[in-house]
Amino acid sequence: MSINLRQIEVFRAVMSTGSIRGASQLLFVSQPAVSRLLSHTESRVGFALFERIKGRLYATPEGKKLFHEIERMYQGVQRVNELAQELAENRQGILNIVSSPSIGQMMIPQAIAAFREAHPQVKLSFQYLGYAPLKERLLNHQADLGITILPVEHPNLDVTPLARGQLVCICPYNHPLSRLATLTLADMRPYPLISYERATPFGVIVEHMYDAADEPLRSAIEVGSPQNACSLVQAGAGIALVDEFSVRNWPTQQLIVRPVAKAPVLQANLVHPRFDPLSKLAQSFVQVLRELMQRQGFETSDELDPARAAVAH
Repeated sequence: MSINLRQIEVFRAVMSTGSIRGASQLLFVSQPAVSRLLSHTESRVGFALFERIKGRLYATPEGKKLFHEIERMYQGVQRVNELAQELAENRQGILNIVSSPSIGQMMIPQAIAAFREAHPQVKLSFQYLGYAPLKERLLNHQADLGITILPVEHPNLDVTPLARGQLVCICPYNHPLSRLATLTLADMRPYPLISYERATPFGVIVEHMYDAADEPLRSAIEVGSPQNACSLVQAGAGIALVDEFSVRNWPTQQLIVRPVAKAPVLQANLVHPRFDPLSKLAQSFVQVLRELMQRQGFETSDELDPARAAVAH
């Protein structure tokens, strides 16, 4: 037969104090009440918990084994309470972050470094993923927070604007285009273009941009992400259009970044499961990221307040 929490509490008190009297004082109940509960507990478990020898109580071997398990349980409860306090004070915890490759290349690592300075005890998990796996991680509650510049739509995900950027052109150091302050697609036409597979989200964005400008889109190399494009441009393989989140603060001796006329605006968004409010740790990270973006000159959305994001459903 099972025993309840009150019976466990009484048994533990008797074991801890060594007597019925001590247990009654510890629990602020009468000695007869302790005796009755202890007797009922023994009836429930089907064996004696104590032996009385010369007026003193001694635990039976079965009672000692039961007490050992009860102590393990109490230590677990105590650890839960300690962890709850630590989480309330943002002193410890685990934060799982996923992002699209572009914003995960420079921006998120910088934010993580700043966040760790304020929260050295927090364990972080960070991965940059493609559109489909990023959404899947969030929907399966395998990530607390997603940051992406790709549009995400799902009834079980909340999307909150974070910052705005644009497509920019990147070229190798000392490239002829580096002499121009602002580029047009026509300026870029003579040079080998590193672009994106047409079926990818970035491929669609670039294709629409060229269609709107009535310019032919001729790709010398096709890649899957802006991260791949940056590596190829750095190696001298051509020029590319990437989101400026990917290359803000990139060393100028490696890449030259130039704005492009009539480039589409890109929206960086926070994404999290609709029915999982952001934890305090996640809210703190969002604030660090937002302040970092502001310092780097990005236009951040006024509606992104971490506390509001936590309850915006």
